[in-house]
Amino acid sequence: MTTTAALAVPTASAGFERTTIERREVGPHDVLFDVAFCGICHSDIHQARNEWAEGIFPMVPGHEVAGTVTAVGDQVTKFAVGDRVGVGCFVDSCRECDNCLAGEEQYCLKGEVATYNGRHYDGTETYGGYSKQLVVHEDYTLRIPEGISLEEAAPLLCAGITTYSPLRHWGAGPGKTVAVVGMGGLGHLGVKIAVSMGAEVTVLSQSLKKEEDGRRLGASHYYATEDRQTFRDLRSSFDLILNTVAANLPLDRYLSLLRLDGAMVNVGIPSDPDTFRVMALAGMRRSLSGSKIGGIRETQEMLDFCAEHGIGAEVEVLAPEPRVVDEAYERVVASDVRYRFVIDLGALEA
Repeated sequence: MTTTAALAVPTASAGFERTTIERREVGPHDVLFDVAFCGICHSDIHQARNEWAEGIFPMVPGHEVAGTVTAVGDQVTKFAVGDRVGVGCFVDSCRECDNCLAGEEQYCLKGEVATYNGRHYDGTETYGGYSKQLVVHEDYTLRIPEGISLEEAAPLLCAGITTYSPLRHWGAGPGKTVAVVGMGGLGHLGVKIAVSMGAEVTVLSQSLKKEEDGRRLGASHYYATEDRQTFRDLRSSFDLILNTVAANLPLDRYLSLLRLDGAMVNVGIPSDPDTFRVMALAGMRRSLSGSKIGGIRETQEMLDFCAEHGIGAEVEVLAPEPRVVDEAYERVVASDVRYRFVIDLGALEA
């Protein structure tokens, strides 16, 4: 085992502290990399504050991790020292179930091993990317293409694939109308990706205060959902609605915006249950669904797509200081970021 510097929350009610954690020695198929940047995802906040389930503490969050390889195991074939790499929301899976064999490891029937706040199959705890170094099996490591800076690439490992996967699965492209609900860390990437896929994109945001940004990123239309007239004007307008907000919505109202056979896909995860009327689905043979991240193959596809189309996250880079990260968490909750915080872990003192 080796030790590395990290930022951790000791309990759910505490702020961040500097600490050290243990990483396993580099095994035959492992990749060791120095973390350059790690994005702050809203799910980091939910987990660090025990808002979804009982967490494992002390907790080192972070699953939008980008850096540079410094060592590889003697049987590694996919990466070499100096490569730019990333790690997303999981670092292992059973590799045997139908879903894993289909390249959908995020839906592993045994349960994928979360990058942090989880346990490896041998029971050891996982610690995330708010740290100086990470050791990951080569099969769960992603290559970050040239053309995307590491700080702009880091949020793609969660926010990027979380929006790319459903857009691809539900066929966003030329001739399709896509509405993105929410113009935040997920939503701004959803807009960029859907536009690059060729869809006609509309942003549905609570207000019009980010309209200029939405149109700059390629949205053709922008509406405020606080205006009830929006739902009357846009009835039966969209083939796909991508809901990126982590709050409960009046689903019946949003479902009314779908065309025949349209789908609303939720990728924002609220803490409380949602409700809707089945008639809102039956009337136009609509679908209500959910999606979470993507498998390793699709995540690499997403990174390559983003590099090809010049897509990176809009980021605000933070110093790796406990007080700064605490303040950033409060700002995320208040929707006071455009559009993703990224921690500069290269500057974290060893």
